[in-house]
Amino acid sequence: MRGVVSSSRSLTHASGRIPGAHRAPGRPRDQHIDREVVAAVLQVLRTRGYRAVTIDGIARKVKRARTSLYRRWLSKRHLVAYAVVSELGPSPAADTGSLRADLHAAVGTLLRAFRGPVQQALAGLVADMAHDPGLAEVIRADVLAARRKSMREAFDRARARHEIREDLEVELLLDMLTGPFYFRALFGHEAISRHMTRDVVDYVLRIAVPT
Repeated sequence: MRGVVSSSRSLTHASGRIPGAHRAPGRPRDQHIDREVVAAVLQVLRTRGYRAVTIDGIARKVKRARTSLYRRWLSKRHLVAYAVVSELGPSPAADTGSLRADLHAAVGTLLRAFRGPVQQALAGLVADMAHDPGLAEVIRADVLAARRKSMREAFDRARARHEIREDLEVELLLDMLTGPFYFRALFGHEAISRHMTRDVVDYVLRIAVPT
C-alpha cells in the first residue's frame, strides 16, 4: 500500500486535480490518451464490473504500452477513481437563477452516473478506500469536495436571493441530496430513478424554503 503522499500525487497528476496534470519534463500530457483510457475503463465497468478492470487489460484495449498508463496512474484503483471523476464532473450545480433548477442539475449528474458505469465501480472503490488512506483522501478531495463546493455555492446564491431560510444546516442538506444515490448504489435495495431524483430535491426544498 502506498502512503498518503504518493497516492495523492497519483490521482492529482492523473486528474490534474482536474487541473494541473503531471507530465514528464518537456512533454505535454496527451489528453487524447486520457480520454481513450477513460472511455475504455467506463466500458469495462459497464459490461464486466470493477474486478475486470486492470492496467494491463486497459492498455491492451487502447493499444498503448502499460508503462504509459503507469506514468499517469499508480494503480487500477487510481485509474478507476479518475474515470469516476471524469464521469461525474467537478461542478454539477449550474447557476440557473433558481435553487430548484440548480439542485435538479446537480442530482441529474448523479442519476446519469449511478445508472451507468459508476455504479459498477462504487463498491470496489469503497472497499479499496478502507485499505488505502491516500486513495480515500484523494477521492474525498477530487470526487466529493469539488461537487459539494458546487452545490454549496447553489445554496449561497439562493440565500443571496432570499430564497431560503437563514438557519439551514447546509452540510446536512448536501448529505440528504447525495446520500440516497450512494446508498442505493451500494446496497441495491431500491432503484435509482428519475422519480427518486425529483423526490430528493422536493424534500430538501421543503426544509430549505421558508413556509
